[in-house]
Amino acid sequence: MGKVSQDLLLKRAEGEFLNGDYHNALRSYGLILKDHPTLDEAKIGVYLSDLGIESEEEAQALFDYYQIIKSEKENALDIIDGLIDSLDTSKQYIKELLLNPVEEQLEYGDGIRYSDFLLLVESRGSFKKAFEDIMFSTKVVITQKDEFIDFVTQLSNEGFDEMALNYLDATTSLFGDDQDVLALYNVVKGAKE
Repeated sequence: MGKVSQDLLLKRAEGEFLNGDYHNALRSYGLILKDHPTLDEAKIGVYLSDLGIESEEEAQALFDYYQIIKSEKENALDIIDGLIDSLDTSKQYIKELLLNPVEEQLEYGDGIRYSDFLLLVESRGSFKKAFEDIMFSTKVVITQKDEFIDFVTQLSNEGFDEMALNYLDATTSLFGDDQDVLALYNVVKGAKE
């Protein structure tokens, strides 16, 4: 298989992936890997196509992220592989939570309570790792002001300043002129300086 046909096959596989045709994209990427087993683009394509069959939103988000980092980072394949592995770990953890449900947990649908998220933080060893594990797949359900303050503070402390500001902007109207919540803007801005 020559360079031109490899590029054409990659373009076709990518087009199938972007159109949500994950089964055909998986087959196309697999054919490329048969002749070029070390080609990172094809490896990522296989991973993400397989993920897309199960969860389109996650696969597309990771694909977009890969497109951004592939030219900047030598270990882009490892980063994406790690994220996929983390997603699997998070899904397994959430499944276990749901298999042993507390009645209250059933109300949260696709999310987990903040207290359960903190258990995940404890098991992963850091807020950042736990948050990266779930950020594409699960919502953290916050029901109390103290939880919200802690969550936004942790986001800022771990370098997710933009995300922390987005949470603040989206929810400050819910808290009105609550000075504790408004003070979070200083916490986030202080982390940026």
